[in-house]
Amino acid sequence: MRRLLSYALSVLLAAGLATAAFAAPPPPAAAPQESTAAPPASAAAAFTPAQQEAIVAIVRHALQTDPTLLRDAIIALQQDNAARKEHAEAAAIAALAPDLLHNPADPTEGNPKAAVTVVEFFDPRCPYCRSMLPAIATLLAHHPDVRVVYKDIPILGPESVLAAKVLTAAEAQGGFQKMMQTVMTGPADITLETLHAAATKNGLDWAKIRKSMDSDTVADQLHANIDLARKLGIDGTPAYIIGLHVYPGLLTVEQLEKAVAEARQQ
Repeated sequence: MRRLLSYALSVLLAAGLATAAFAAPPPPAAAPQESTAAPPASAAAAFTPAQQEAIVAIVRHALQTDPTLLRDAIIALQQDNAARKEHAEAAAIAALAPDLLHNPADPTEGNPKAAVTVVEFFDPRCPYCRSMLPAIATLLAHHPDVRVVYKDIPILGPESVLAAKVLTAAEAQGGFQKMMQTVMTGPADITLETLHAAATKNGLDWAKIRKSMDSDTVADQLHANIDLARKLGIDGTPAYIIGLHVYPGLLTVEQLEKAVAEARQQ
């Protein structure tokens, strides 16, 4: 009985009728007026007005008797919403897998034949992304069956866009990794001069980078990264795609390893 009442209350919560359970009993209804309006697209649409009134009365009485029913119903509703979100997230990742995992233009690190791929969305100036560099290095060192795909989404202003263009252009010379390490361990105040110095330090041809950084190819790749992030509901950095899950924000090495272990089972 308790489970049935909790379910009924969760239906009311989802339908926006829960407040009726706390209100005073309504006055007798006036004679119904003919209406051409479409019925509401909600869980409540499955019940007639008389049935809804009866459910509200039952739930009101139950809440007065045992208020913990409301807590249980809210928990059930939250769990249902979380399950729906997780399902939608997994479906989106599966649909976008070719662009996430197999874009030949993306810079990668680790085993090309890895069992598990970690996709990192990052901004070169993001302090949290920068602090994740050691964790990613440790993950790759300890797990030779893992690779990382890097997708730059410059969301922190013009300096981030500038750095993203240079890093993306450097990949044509195989210099993405070296440039990323230099840029993301250096000052966050990034300029064309600091990027030139980083390229020179890493033995890259700055003239080639300078020529290609404003090309349509580089712009299209960065736009594609941003579009992928948007489709996955990613609105900040860092964010990681591991298996069929999105993991936003900072992760410890242990959390990364747990996510990788779960992905191996999928």
